[in-house]
Amino acid sequence: MCSVCGCGDSASHTHVDEHGNVTQHSHVAEGHDHAHGHDHHHDHDGETRLLLVERDLLEKNDRFAAFNRGFLKARRAFCLNLVSSPGAGKTSLLTRTLADLKGELPLVAVEGDQQTTLDADRIRATGVAAVQINTGKGCHLDAEQVGLALERLDPPSSAVVFVENVGNLVCPAGFDLGEAHKVVLASVTEGEDKPLKYPDMFAAAGLMLVTKIDLLPHLDFDVDRLIASAQQVNPGIQVLSVSARSGEGLTAWYDWLRAGRAALQPAPAG
Repeated sequence: MCSVCGCGDSASHTHVDEHGNVTQHSHVAEGHDHAHGHDHHHDHDGETRLLLVERDLLEKNDRFAAFNRGFLKARRAFCLNLVSSPGAGKTSLLTRTLADLKGELPLVAVEGDQQTTLDADRIRATGVAAVQINTGKGCHLDAEQVGLALERLDPPSSAVVFVENVGNLVCPAGFDLGEAHKVVLASVTEGEDKPLKYPDMFAAAGLMLVTKIDLLPHLDFDVDRLIASAQQVNPGIQVLSVSARSGEGLTAWYDWLRAGRAALQPAPAG
């Protein structure tokens, strides 16, 4: 996982700019191969070290995730971790959602990308507060980064907090951010077998959004096969089909959001 790809390397630090955006900086020099001057191998030791690094990385992340969960619970905030492959439509759906619901619900967003603040700028253009996290070489958000962003955002009581993760169907599956649910997006421009190819992500998700369904008349895509693949991996996964462009299916998506948020609010007196 991330102990192999290197995105969780401890030789890095975070920087927060004057706008509240968070940037991850790596101190690992590219091309440094750690050559050894002896001829015996460390295959077994290397495997053990990778397992220890991965375990330590996840244990540290889980501690920060638990803190985030407590922070959100104290504010009765409903937090969603939006995950998908690149180009599945996370930002388009999120900006449409924020524009439609900002007059009804308190909303904030955390944007994750390797570089640029382009997506956070799109979110802010809707009038909703957003913090951009740039992960550098990292392929996912971690709970420490999200916790720092939440402190900067200071979400109001009963807010819906959207975390848009880095486009990747592998590493984000294993990292708890303190969210209530992972919401995985699968677009109709991808293959119907995505859940079978990336089972950990779909197994970890509470909801799958089938996106870009306005394009279905122009594609040879079997939505039922996609849903069957997802349910094979995760029989309990909920599924909604949506289009950020046409608005089809958004009412059901918004109702799902309202219900999740309402479940965290105190019961009416009497």
